[in-house]
Amino acid sequence: MNLSTPTLETERLRLRPFTDADADDLFALQSDAHVLRYWDSPPWTDRTSVTRFIAGCRRMAEDGSGVRVAIERRSDRAFVGWCTFNSWNPDFRSASLGYCLTEAAWDHGYATEAARVLLQWAFDTLDLNRIQSETDTRNVASARVLEKLGFVREGTLREDCIVNGGVSDSWVYGLLRRDRA
Repeated sequence: MNLSTPTLETERLRLRPFTDADADDLFALQSDAHVLRYWDSPPWTDRTSVTRFIAGCRRMAEDGSGVRVAIERRSDRAFVGWCTFNSWNPDFRSASLGYCLTEAAWDHGYATEAARVLLQWAFDTLDLNRIQSETDTRNVASARVLEKLGFVREGTLREDCIVNGGVSDSWVYGLLRRDRA
């Protein structure tokens, strides 16, 4: 099933499909070691990663496994990051949520605002029952975003990934249709 990547708007943000024009902003975000300090993949050092990422966005929508959208401020069209809904399983009516924002966009409520509208679209469009998200246990800001969205911390995945060469734990969060904030 092909998923059409939506364009969604909130009071302050526009979520839209990625384009090739996003390449410089995307590379700046994904090559920022401070932004990615809790990620299980290293910062980008090669610009070919941009091409693969944008192609992956298109492929995800084409194969029906999810969508990834660029987030921009409506006031000045500045790129602030991305949000993804992926691993869609129509049989289980489940999926996963992820996001990454530029450091300049932190502490403005943008992650919560963007994820909220994407979650609404996903629940409404795909008849989902559950969405899951994971975050490094040191990433308290991301955990706070998930909790504001109504996600419940369900457990800890002990030593489930390698982050910057060290073993790291992750918290698993779940949001059920009936528990949406």
